[in-house]
Amino acid sequence: MRTVHATRYVTPLREGGSMPGLVEADDDGLYVVKFRGAGQGLKALIAEVVVGELARALGLRVPEVVLIEVDPLLAAAEPDPEIQELVQASGGSNAALDFLPGALPFSPATPVGVTPELAAEVVWLDALTANVDRTPRNPNMLVWHGELWLIDHGAALYRHHAATWPEGAAAAKFALIADHVLLPFAGSILEADERLAPKLDHATLSAAVAPVPDDWLGGEGAAEAAVAREIYVEYLTERLHAPRAFAAEAEEARRELG
Repeated sequence: MRTVHATRYVTPLREGGSMPGLVEADDDGLYVVKFRGAGQGLKALIAEVVVGELARALGLRVPEVVLIEVDPLLAAAEPDPEIQELVQASGGSNAALDFLPGALPFSPATPVGVTPELAAEVVWLDALTANVDRTPRNPNMLVWHGELWLIDHGAALYRHHAATWPEGAAAAKFALIADHVLLPFAGSILEADERLAPKLDHATLSAAVAPVPDDWLGGEGAAEAAVAREIYVEYLTERLHAPRAFAAEAEEARRELG
């Protein structure tokens, strides 16, 4: 995963509670930055990186995810006190997605770029990662050049916020998959399961978790960070053990719609 350095805060994107911002970096690119100083905290950034990389490994379209270094001094140029405070609290590594100029929000009323197979694959990924934030109210998807792109995975892996994490997390049911915005358009989730599960072997899971910076994971050093990374790999590995209950749960929800 690439690392870039923020050079200019361009504008806030006042959507949701995390206050992401459009930021220019030293590679002349524009990125949608999810700030470590936002209310959701570092675990939202972990989910952004891990689930974004899993989606890419599955062949789904996700804007490039990068780590972006933010200097708190950038806040000095911002007149808005709320933005000043956010940038000042976000010194160090943050998560960012490549900005897709001209992209439009996905609308279930006009599901551009969606096939039954693709819809089933997105539902499968979100069931695996317990993503609570892909609903008709907030689809977190864009349409760019006629293709569907997945964004904003900070609400996935939500059980890692629990004090008991990871105890019992992998076996937990995820009834909220019934609210998934693409479920009405999806083909068989079990067929998607057959296509996708073999792509997520241990090496691929480890590669998805590896870019997470040590200081996002808590603890006091590289050894503790390595243990924390392995917990995420073990959680996903356990979720992927056959038979995969999350896939059957999603398929049952799909059939109930019919």
